[in-house]
Amino acid sequence: MKKIAVFTSGGDAPGMNACIRAVVRSAHYFGLEVYGIYRGYDGMINGSFVEMDDRSVSNIIQKGGTILKSARSEEFRTKEGRAKAYKNIKKFGIDGLVAIGGNGTFTGALIFHDEYGVPCVGAPGTIDNDLFGTDFTIGYDTAVNTALAAIDKIRDTADAHERVFFIEVMGRDTGYIAVRSAIAGGAEMALMPETKTSIKEVIGKLKYGTSQSKASHIIIVAEGDEMGRAAIIADSVKKEISELDAKVTILGHVQRGGAPTAADRVLASRLGLGAVEGLIKGKTNVMAGVINRTLCYTPFHDTITKKKPINKELIRMIEVLNGRKYKGAEDAV
Repeated sequence: MKKIAVFTSGGDAPGMNACIRAVVRSAHYFGLEVYGIYRGYDGMINGSFVEMDDRSVSNIIQKGGTILKSARSEEFRTKEGRAKAYKNIKKFGIDGLVAIGGNGTFTGALIFHDEYGVPCVGAPGTIDNDLFGTDFTIGYDTAVNTALAAIDKIRDTADAHERVFFIEVMGRDTGYIAVRSAIAGGAEMALMPETKTSIKEVIGKLKYGTSQSKASHIIIVAEGDEMGRAAIIADSVKKEISELDAKVTILGHVQRGGAPTAADRVLASRLGLGAVEGLIKGKTNVMAGVINRTLCYTPFHDTITKKKPINKELIRMIEVLNGRKYKGAEDAV
């Protein structure tokens, strides 16, 4: 292993730059040359390679986004596209890859290795925290804190106007952002893909809260909830409670941006170093992760196919900390 390349792919996440920095500086520490590939697999196909030195990654650890940019590549999904990518890998003499991204990124790396034998170690970069093989992913902590800052502000106006706010957070397939931001933000409810959503129960809890002189409510909705997005759920509730003063706020891509938290910077740095050391040790088709504070490597196959469940205690905590247990229809009368 003499020359490696690093790239970011898929959705951007705060902390990706910290990971790039760690990869570049770790590689140089161990005497390796390192290249950056712009725009992920698309750049691999188009030959967008640039040699990186320590100065290339100065003053980026605190920045959101990714200096190497990110793009989805339909061409890489084809054999012809991957053949072009491999041609450039050979042209630049690359011996191994560090892929910073999520499931789609690792799926591409796995196929690429099967066809051409290019070693790759991944670092989990996604705000969704949904990758099996690590307790936390790069960007997740920052996304939760971004959502929390918005929830705190919205609670002020919800209280002032005695309103119900349905706040939609990212989470197409999982409710990790929803559950932690709901707990930290003191939300009354959190609706997410991992739980069954009952409009009847949502209505009942709102009516019960009102009967207990509770003037405002915050309900967190993961965008992938089975009942639909926040606006759909709010409309369904308002049809049953016509007097309800309900508002919808969609946080959207603001959750992907901003300076990474200290936790994300440290995690990204640790995983960047772990990815480089993994390549040096001959590992391939694995993702570097941290489980119970210990660096570990999980096969891409497991990361891609195995589901990472949310701790049910976190979900239960929302109900417990919201006060007396809602018993059902009799509480809503």
